Amino acid sequence: MIMKMLMNKAKLMLVVFSLLVATVLSTSWASRVEAQEAGSKEKPLRVILIPADGGTEDGTKADFQPVFNAITKTTGLHFDIRVANTYGAAVEAMCNRVADIAFFGAVTYLQARSRGCAELLAVTVEKNESVYYSGMFVSANSSIKSIKDIKGKRVAFGDANSTSSFVYPVAMILDGGINPSSDLGAVLITGSHVNSLKALQEGHADVAFASFDSYEKAVKQGAIDSAKVKIAIKSEPIPNPPLAMHPELSKKLKDKLRDAFNNVHNAPGITPEMIRGYGGKKVDRYNANLSESIMLSAGKKLELVNDTIRGEILKKAAKR
Repeated sequence: MIMKMLMNKAKLMLVVFSLLVATVLSTSWASRVEAQEAGSKEKPLRVILIPADGGTEDGTKADFQPVFNAITKTTGLHFDIRVANTYGAAVEAMCNRVADIAFFGAVTYLQARSRGCAELLAVTVEKNESVYYSGMFVSANSSIKSIKDIKGKRVAFGDANSTSSFVYPVAMILDGGINPSSDLGAVLITGSHVNSLKALQEGHADVAFASFDSYEKAVKQGAIDSAKVKIAIKSEPIPNPPLAMHPELSKKLKDKLRDAFNNVHNAPGITPEMIRGYGGKKVDRYNANLSESIMLSAGKKLELVNDTIRGEILKKAAKR
């Protein structure tokens, strides 16, 4: 009887041991499969895009689909591209590990980076530069020529998290000695570059801040009449909106992505039309070797616009 009990106990221990081994092996195998499948058709890399100015979700995806198709063609990596409702939502998608790759503005990138959710992947290059410009736009017959001239005027900004339609312009205003919450006549938060330009053109604002790229696109699409709007001030260079990747991606995958974006423009079968940047604009190439210091340098100016200042401006806008 005792012998039988011992044998049964031994069998039970053997079963338990076998299950433990199977669990360990299964977990190990699953981890290897998960690593192998990152970027596969079954488990594509998840991409989140900030909403393109004045564009639809499908239009925003179409803007970037060509370059990701090109990366798929050269590397075999696959991507699931989604569009965030707002700039802030793109940050949360990365920080909540819902996305692996994101297209950000400089401000949203720095926000995500400060939370440990983003690592620089690549920026677009045009004519050997990786910068763009914001601008202060006024009506064609306006006498406004400087920041000081906007005191008491109605000013239109885009998304409150947008680098070139809100944060950098507010920094420019502060640099010019104007307090945006007390010195401006009224503040309009329109949600996008093109909406701000439309507010200006339709007489709802005296000044609008937007990126040059968005202005050019709006003119090309017929949304803005270039005969009715003119540029009053051009900003200093701003680093191009970056592509970022989650820091927890494997080093092997990060290296593969950087190499892919650095060389995709020279890959066989890849046409210039496939190399696109913000708003679907054709660019020369991508640079995945840009120093983080350039982004951080821009961040110093952008830091002028802290949460207190942002809150005061939004409060003023809400009073309209």
